[in-house]
Amino acid sequence: MSKKPLNISEEAAVQMPMKTVASLIIIVALGTMGYFQMVERLNIADTKIQIMEKDLSENTEFRIKWPRGQLGSLPADSEQFMMIEDLYKTTDKLNKHIESMALNKVNIEFLRKQMDKVLNDIEKLKDQNREIKYNGNGTNN
Repeated sequence: MSKKPLNISEEAAVQMPMKTVASLIIIVALGTMGYFQMVERLNIADTKIQIMEKDLSENTEFRIKWPRGQLGSLPADSEQFMMIEDLYKTTDKLNKHIESMALNKVNIEFLRKQMDKVLNDIEKLKDQNREIKYNGNGTNN
């Protein structure tokens, strides 16, 4: 092989077999396609990470604020609170009714004692009336 200087210019001609040219075109096309596929996969992964970070921050905010009641309440919670309030009102009414019945019981006991006393007094009066009648101190009919 002789050492000839390499002349590269716009008019320089290159001879290559067609098989090599086709192989180079295919290799460049595959390399370009592989590069864009990797970039797309990186974009997809980056998008997923951004979505996960946003969900994580929203979850953290929800986890902190929900127990404190800063995010409102569920309709079911509101309904339960209304039912509990109604139960308290009903319980108060029942307690008042029971208290009034306790007062009635005291009054009934007092009246029962008074009635027993009245019945005893009536029996004593009847006995006294009989004694008067049978002893002859009363008038005969």
